[in-house]
Parts: sequence; structure tokens; C-alpha cells
Amino acid sequence: MENAEEDPPSSAVMLDQASFSQVIFNNVEKFYIPGGDVTCYYVFTQQFAPRRKDWIGIFKVGWKTTREYYTFMWVALPSDPSAKQQEVQFRAYYLPKDDEYYQFCYVDQDGMVRGASIPFQFRPESEEDILIVTTKVKVEETEQHKKELCQENQELRARCAHLEGQNSAAQAELRRKQEELETLQSVRKRLEQESEEQKTRWDSERLQLKEQDRKLRSENEQLGASVAELRSQLLSQEREMEELVRRDEKKTEQLQHLENGNKQLCLSLTEKREQQQKLEQALEEMRLREAAALKTQADLMPRGEPAAGEARLVQEVARLKAQVEAGKACFLEKYKECRRLHRQIRQLRAAVREEEVMPERRSQREPAGMGSREPVGSTDAA
Repeated sequence: MENAEEDPPSSAVMLDQASFSQVIFNNVEKFYIPGGDVTCYYVFTQQFAPRRKDWIGIFKVGWKTTREYYTFMWVALPSDPSAKQQEVQFRAYYLPKDDEYYQFCYVDQDGMVRGASIPFQFRPESEEDILIVTTKVKVEETEQHKKELCQENQELRARCAHLEGQNSAAQAELRRKQEELETLQSVRKRLEQESEEQKTRWDSERLQLKEQDRKLRSENEQLGASVAELRSQLLSQEREMEELVRRDEKKTEQLQHLENGNKQLCLSLTEKREQQQKLEQALEEMRLREAAALKTQADLMPRGEPAAGEARLVQEVARLKAQVEAGKACFLEKYKECRRLHRQIRQLRAAVREEEVMPERRSQREPAGMGSREPVGSTDAA
């Protein structure tokens, strides 16, 4: 068997699963003379492309798998693609020494057979026509060569056993790697499925976020319109409030003026009452004095003769009565004026209270969705 740095790629594929029509062997002899090199000629078909790890092996007829090769040679990639004829040479040292039937087989780097030759043997052309002349020296040389071949055969067998052990270990490692590969492929398939599911979820969430963003933009536009409307309403209400404040200040001034006038009228009315009381007291005293004078005069003077003093008293009484009546009339006028001022004061106070209550009623009548004035006010203030 040929000594090589590495074993050729092979497989346990059975013979019935091979394809022998992609590489064609030609010029194959029916037998080859032992002790000489053998040249193998072959041609690639158009359906086949050679690769770097392809090889040609010599198999004993009846082989089952590509692991049963006797010897092999690596196939050199053709330097000229247009060349049809290819060849590889087997050294005589590694060729079989028996007269069994063998054949060439082309094996690709996947361990699959792509072509096989017709059977051939390693024997002389005609054993009956060859005269063998043996001398003692030749016999000794033959025996020595035989011993060397036996020793080399033992070494090759030991190496073959070692290589078979390595091959078994490699096959076990290959099976373990294949199992790991299958596990990794299963994990990859599961991860790809999870990735697809995650991508689907992300697409769905992205669509939902886009829809939410669209709704938020629409609501923001509506809120912007509402804010603008509220600002306009706020400016209008501020102008109304300023107008109400001015009217309130004006009415407050009027109320203060009326209250001052009312106080003066009350003071004047009090003075008039005091004067009226004084006049009534004076009038009562005059009546008493008049009565006393009339009685004294009646006692002192004869009836029917009026005196000058009586006339004066009558005039004085008449004057005092006129003053009392004038005081009463003035008191009545002042009293009416005071009541009129009181009514105006009550009306002004009622109007002021109504104007103070109107903004509260207006805010209560506004819709609940348009009550966000505090943020607008804070924005304007800023």
C-alpha cells in the first residue's frame, strides 16, 4: 500500500449507490507485467468537474466500499482545461504482487466513486513461453528481496492497523462532530424561528407605535387648536375682566361718593332733627307762655280789648309755627333724599356682587374639556 501523509477521503457508500459514468478510463490493458510501473489513462466528461482531493485507487474486484482500496494516487488538477486525456502513474513498488483481478476507480473528495475501469491482472504475457533460468546468486537475491518485502509488508500492515485505528477514531470524532453539527443546526433553526417570531412582534409593535404616533399627532393638533381658542377666550375674558374692574372701580367711587353724601345727609338730618326738637321745645314754651300770657291778660284786662302784647305774642307764635313747618318740610325732603341714596347704594352693591359672581358662573358653564386655563396662563406669564 502507498505511504502517504494522509488517507484519501472515502465513504461507506455501497457499490449500488456509486456513479461510474462521469470519469471514463481508456487504454486499460488486460494484464500488466509485475515489477513495472503502471500508467492509468482517463477522461473527464462534461458533467464532471475535478477537485483538489480527488484520487484514483486500485481495487480488488468485488470491493464494496471505497475504503477497500489497495493503493491510490492523488489526481492532479488539469493545467489545460481543453486537454481531454489525463494520466496518473503507479509505482511498481506499491502494486499488488498476486494474480487477482483488479480495477481502477476514480473517487472524488466526498468519497463517492465517479468512474471504474475494466478488470485487469498483474502477470506475465504468457507464463508458458517464459524460460526461467535461476542461479544460486539470483536465488539468494530473490530470497533477500523476499525477506525485505516481508519485513516491509509487516511494517505496512502495522501502519495499516495504526491507520485503521486512527480512521476509527476519526470516524468516531466525525460522528461526534456530526451530532454536534446536527445539534447546532437544530439550535440555529430554533434561533432563526425565534428571530422570525421576534421580527414579527417587532413589526407589529412598530405598526402600533406608528398608529399611536399618528393619533398623538392628531390629538396634539387638536390640543393646539384648543389652546389657541382658549388663549383667545382668555384674552377676551381678560379684556372683559379689565372692563369689569374699571366699572367696579367707577361704581366703587360712585358708592363711596354716595356713602359720603349719605353720611353728610345723615349728619344734616340729625342736625335738622335737633333743630326741629329745639323748635318744638321753643314752640311748646311759647305756647305755654302764650297760654300764661293770655290767662294773665284775661285776668288783668276787660274782655274784648286786645292788647299790643297779645298781638306780638300771636305774631311770634305764628312765626315759630312757620319755622316748625318749614323745618318739617326740610326734614321730609332730607329724609326722602336719604332713602333715595340708600336705594342707590343697595343697587350699586347688588350690581357689584353680580359682576363678581358672573366670572364664576361663566367658568362653571364652560365645557370640562376647555378648562385647562392654568397652563395657558402660566405660558403667557412666562
